[in-house]
Amino acid sequence: MRMRFLVFPAVAAGFLAGCSQPIQLPGEADPFGYMKKSAVCKVSGPEKTGDQLTASMAVRSDGGLCQISVSKPGGGPYASFGVSPSPEHGKAFFYNLGSRTVIAYTPTMGYAGTDKFTAILIPGGDLPRQTMQVTATVDTAGTVPVVAAPAVVAPAPVAKAPVAKSKTTHKTTTTKKSKQH
Repeated sequence: MRMRFLVFPAVAAGFLAGCSQPIQLPGEADPFGYMKKSAVCKVSGPEKTGDQLTASMAVRSDGGLCQISVSKPGGGPYASFGVSPSPEHGKAFFYNLGSRTVIAYTPTMGYAGTDKFTAILIPGGDLPRQTMQVTATVDTAGTVPVVAAPAVVAPAPVAKAPVAKSKTTHKTTTTKKSKQH
């Protein structure tokens, strides 16, 4: 009986020792890190040309995204951002992550060619807005071509034959009874 009381705490302490390990969290957990990355994503820039930033990327049209990270002058993420004009052959998505702003671009599946969009970056405070021209060179090498599904056509309505209407009339007759005195 005494042995049971000694063994149980020792075994329990051994199991709980595994729980005392410190949990290591990454410095900047990307809330969109689950999104598929393109098999090809080569980024150059951003570079300052005059008053505007420019960046370019080579990306595959495989349903994955390609990202560019930027920081405002003096460091830190931009207070706000937008896109105008939008990319014609894909989607641009912006978000802040830690000390930077991330610009993610996903080309339309099956598209090959050049796509452009302009990111509007607003640092906040008295600092002026900045624009960044992004040029994406999109290829389809190694991707399965996207074939448009045939359109579903509704059957043509069938004309109904006119139905002859019949008219029923009821004739009522009354007879007079003669009076007998």
